[in-house]
Amino acid sequence: MQNPNIDIGTYGIWTGQLDIQPSGMARDCAAELEELGFGALWIPETVFREPFVHASFLLEATSTLKVATGIVNRYGRDALTCNAAMQTLNEAFPGRFLLGLGVSHEHLVSWLRKHDYSKPYSGMVEYLDLMETSRFFAPTGEPPAQMVLAALGPRMLRLAAERTAGAHPYFVPPEHTAVARETMGPEALLAVEQMVLFETDPERARTIARSHMAVYVQAPNYANNLKRLGFTDHDLSDGGSDRLVDAIVAWGTMDDALARVQDHLDAGADHVCVQVLDEDVMHLPRTEWRELAAALALV
Repeated sequence: MQNPNIDIGTYGIWTGQLDIQPSGMARDCAAELEELGFGALWIPETVFREPFVHASFLLEATSTLKVATGIVNRYGRDALTCNAAMQTLNEAFPGRFLLGLGVSHEHLVSWLRKHDYSKPYSGMVEYLDLMETSRFFAPTGEPPAQMVLAALGPRMLRLAAERTAGAHPYFVPPEHTAVARETMGPEALLAVEQMVLFETDPERARTIARSHMAVYVQAPNYANNLKRLGFTDHDLSDGGSDRLVDAIVAWGTMDDALARVQDHLDAGADHVCVQVLDEDVMHLPRTEWRELAAALALV
């Protein structure tokens, strides 16, 4: 079910492409996504824009669109600062900012940020405790600020359901969505990311998909999650087997993309945020977003 304090709708867009656009273009895209009828715009945090600042000007450019982080790296700021940023945005844009918070990955934490990644789960529990007890004396908004956790494994999924509004799984097939729903129960918000690629030639589609998947299949968090679903080291090698590529990326026609989105909904997702892939990593998929909106009959 949708959390009553932040209704992000059934369909959203997940994109990192706005990070590489001038801020004016990013604002224009957010405004268009709102006009197209998408419920939420999900933005990441890696080595590009600071996500809370980015979210603030995307929210300022819109009036109803929800902006969610997919995800804010908890190692990027202490709990007091993270809570203050969440509360500040929620007061300025009531009910329109959703904090997606996660432990990220070892290479982005230990190697890039020089933090200790040895206890990601217990560290997240402590971080949530600190956020809940953080001092914040500025005005707070109504409805109350909300967050979800980037969760894949059973412990983090249960933590998401127990301590936050729900979970934001990334790089998962519908089979994981069913597991997540069963693990979290019926009440928690389940907002799932789905990659799509509008290419009908199988060899070409899988080649493009592998180029986007390569960095993820090498990350232990994603690899371990896929192994829990029955994939093997063979599936994870060389950018991903055909079986894995087909499970993660919905390539083909618009109907193929819509069918995969529906598979997640049928498996228990409340919300599916679609990430459009392209051979050109710099491609801004505004045409594809428009076509998706029309196919989903959002407007």
